[in-house]
Amino acid sequence: MTEAAELPPAPEQAREVFGERFDDAVRYAELLAEAGVQRGLIGPREVPRLWERHLLNCAVLSEAVPEGVTVCDVGSGAGLPGIPLALVREDLNITLLEPLLRRTTFLTEVVELLGLKHVTVVRGRAEEMLGQLPPVHVVTARAVAPLDRLAAWGIPLLRPYGEMLALKGDTAEEELTAAATALSRLGAESTSVLHVGEGVVDPLSTVVRVEVGESPGGVRFAAKRAKAARAGRARRRR
Repeated sequence: MTEAAELPPAPEQAREVFGERFDDAVRYAELLAEAGVQRGLIGPREVPRLWERHLLNCAVLSEAVPEGVTVCDVGSGAGLPGIPLALVREDLNITLLEPLLRRTTFLTEVVELLGLKHVTVVRGRAEEMLGQLPPVHVVTARAVAPLDRLAAWGIPLLRPYGEMLALKGDTAEEELTAAATALSRLGAESTSVLHVGEGVVDPLSTVVRVEVGESPGGVRFAAKRAKAARAGRARRRR
C-alpha cells in the first residue's frame, strides 16, 4: 500500500485570493487530501498540486462572474469550482449540482463544516433539473465533458441572457470551434475564451464563456420550459 501524498503548505497567493476565508480554504484542502482521496473523489496524485491546479485555478473563475448573481455548478464532483468560488464570493447564491450520492454527501459535509450559508447542494442530473431548479444567471463547470455535451446539460438551466462559464484546458479554442453548431442550436448568441488569474496561477486558467439569448436551450427546450412553468404554477395554486 503506497503512502498517502502530503498536502503542501498553502502558497502566499492563497492568502490574497481567499482573504478572510483563508482558514476555510485550508480546511477544504485538507478535506480533499484526506476524505476526498479516501472516498475516491480525487486521485492521490492530485494532492501535491491541490492548491495550484485545483483550489486557486477554480477560485480565479470569480473574475468572470458578475456580482450578486445565482450560480449552478454542474457536475460539481468534490466541489470544484463551486466551493472555491463560494469561499471568495459570498455575494453569490450557489447551487452545487451532482448526481452521485457519495459526492453530494461529501459536499453537504463541506458546506456545513465551512458555514457556507449561500451554498445549496442538490443531488440530480442536469438534464433532469429543468423545472426542478429555478433558472440561474450563470452555470459553471470544470472539464466534466466535451463542450457540446456540457452545454446541452448546462445551458437549459440558465435564465434568458445568462451565461455558461466552463473551465477548460489548452484545447478550449478547438472545442469551441467543434461545438459551434451545437451551441447555436442551444441558443448561444456569443462565445469567447477568457484567461483569468493573472499573478495567481501559472499558466492562467482558461474559461470558455457562452452567452445565451432569450431562449436558453434553443427551440427543442422551449416546449419543455413552458411545460415546466405550467407545472410550477399548478403546484403553487394547490
